[in-house]
Amino acid sequence: MEGNLDAVVAAPRALVGGAMTGPVAVRIRGGRFVDVTEDHAGATEVLTTGLLTAGLVDVQINGAFGVDFADVDAASMRTVAESLPSTGVTRFLPTLITAPVPTVLRQAHAVVAASAALPAAGVARPLGLHLEGPFLSPVRHGVHDAGLMVAPEPANLDQLLADEIIAAALRVVTMAPELPGGLEAVRRLVDAGVVVSVGHSNATAAQTTAAADAGASMVTHLFNAQSPLTHREPGVPGIALTDNRFTLGLIADLAHVVGPICRLVFAAAGPRVALVTDAVAAAGMPPGRYRLGGADVLLTEAGVPRSPDGTIAGSALTLDRAVRNIVSLGVSEQDALIAATRTPANVIGEKWLGRIAPGAVADLVWWDDDLRPRKVWVDGEVAFDAEVDDYAELATAGN
Repeated sequence: MEGNLDAVVAAPRALVGGAMTGPVAVRIRGGRFVDVTEDHAGATEVLTTGLLTAGLVDVQINGAFGVDFADVDAASMRTVAESLPSTGVTRFLPTLITAPVPTVLRQAHAVVAASAALPAAGVARPLGLHLEGPFLSPVRHGVHDAGLMVAPEPANLDQLLADEIIAAALRVVTMAPELPGGLEAVRRLVDAGVVVSVGHSNATAAQTTAAADAGASMVTHLFNAQSPLTHREPGVPGIALTDNRFTLGLIADLAHVVGPICRLVFAAAGPRVALVTDAVAAAGMPPGRYRLGGADVLLTEAGVPRSPDGTIAGSALTLDRAVRNIVSLGVSEQDALIAATRTPANVIGEKWLGRIAPGAVADLVWWDDDLRPRKVWVDGEVAFDAEVDDYAELATAGN
């Protein structure tokens, strides 16, 4: 399928309406799905094996393929956007970690400008900005610099929201609601159309519930860098797992959160789980030294980036691998794939992404039987084709 033309892609199975079904034929016109039927007549592309789903949506990604979004330009953003479709990702939310507010503003402007410079077709599309800091708890700083964390006082929010370019791009702010002025900041951000995610937080159960009452609707990387779940004080995770107002970001590399706990999360809150990568520049790259927010991280053969003091520093995860990891734990393909498509799209209000349905954006992934992306479409146009890439590698090897 080439160009933004009418096309019909037929497959034996597809994830449609939150359930596996098949056979299906998906009609695409003008970059949108216009029909989903069982009738293969007129199909322009017939897939005889595998599975079709909507494109994956990653709402927390700090960088990948050697690129750190804290230091990005048009060329490096293009590197990421051209490479992500090979992992099934068609939409992503560039994420910036803790820095002084003026630095965050400068970095955010660079991300917005680099996103605007992307080619019109053939790449994954950025969805705006996710700010993971600086309104975080120094008690739960993780790899972030605790010395740069500040309370979400009005003057700091003013700098973000008064900047029209940043305000228009801002989709998610991760913050610790227990900080001074935290609940007022939650309300103000939500009123401005921003999703507030509880993260890097030492909040009690009561404070976490108060954040939801104020409008917070997500939890950033559940269990990581937050107050723990205990039998008398549920902390952030306990409320996240039991309060249906929260969508739960989960890093399923099985290092940030081990397998049995990932299973517990899906058993308790499956429809509210949004798989995220929290990827850093090391994702998709060989072992070596990379950057995260201006600091060095080391990716070893173990596959987990760490700061010089040994703290886990984001991940080298790709979202397709997160799906495979979750399925390997016994979670159904359907539930794992919903957690990487519809659920993350929904939490940021993108009702036309993450699903195969009439009117939705024609982002599509064809998976093989091992749940590896074989072909990916963005806005109805091919952005990745494993057969073409495999042929190119063979041709290069033969020279």
